[in-house]
Amino acid sequence: MIERYDSVAYLAKLATEENKKISDLVLEEQAVAMETTVEDIYNQMLENYKVMKDSARDGLNDTLRSNSGITGGDATKFYSYLQNGTSSLGDVMSQAILTAISVSEYNAAMGKIVASPTGGSCGILPAVLVSLQRKYNIPDKDIVNSMFTAAAIGMVIANLASLSGAEGGCQAECGSAAAMSAGAMVELRGGTPKMVANAVAIALKNILGLVCDPVAGLVEVPCIKRNASGAANAIISAEIALSGIESVIPVDEVIEAMKRVGDMMHPFLKETAKGGLAATPTAIKLANKIFGSNTTGCTGCGRCVK
Repeated sequence: MIERYDSVAYLAKLATEENKKISDLVLEEQAVAMETTVEDIYNQMLENYKVMKDSARDGLNDTLRSNSGITGGDATKFYSYLQNGTSSLGDVMSQAILTAISVSEYNAAMGKIVASPTGGSCGILPAVLVSLQRKYNIPDKDIVNSMFTAAAIGMVIANLASLSGAEGGCQAECGSAAAMSAGAMVELRGGTPKMVANAVAIALKNILGLVCDPVAGLVEVPCIKRNASGAANAIISAEIALSGIESVIPVDEVIEAMKRVGDMMHPFLKETAKGGLAATPTAIKLANKIFGSNTTGCTGCGRCVK
């Protein structure tokens, strides 16, 4: 039985010793912690997956637009591109990118999504899960079980570092989502718990230091496209781990490094919309158009009014 969620290596070691998947351990532990049955916990997660699939479908609407008007319609553009047969991507990666954009645009348009682990990174886990299910006809039961592995990874990251862009930058949001998704994918593709841990480490290393710089303070630009790249990161990291390649830096040390990097980031680079892409001339113009002209002379996001 899991005693704590403060080490991915511990989860992998425990699962290996008990000859179980990490998801099996998490299901059992959560049923005890929530004072309910494994079946009830599973059904709750199944509902989450249904919402993920619904948001992936409903985001494919060429009339869908965010309230700001700066995003929407890109998922249908990418879908049309894939239909033309000119993409160099394989089935899993192309579907993952499509789903990541679709879910993220649906979120920006105030649609119902699953924060996995956050709204800003909501497209990454469904992108990986939906694309794998579509390619390999994986039963819902296996998909839902893998979500418990993803959840456990997220809980460890939350305890050792952060899932918040305001605290740790986008590495804490899209990075964590990519790590969770990579771990879930490894389990779905028959990898060992140790491979799950290595996939998590690789995914986080790939995105270490990414800032959170939302244009106009909205979860739209560059968030939506970062969900697509986060899904690609997850798939690449899972494939690397499944091949037997290991992370030189142990997974928990990678998470702790992410925490330290986040702590060192300037506040302007952590969801304040005062640095990075949010401080570019185009971004400031967009912010002023959406929220009104800046009257303070600030060189940041341009949204503050004295």
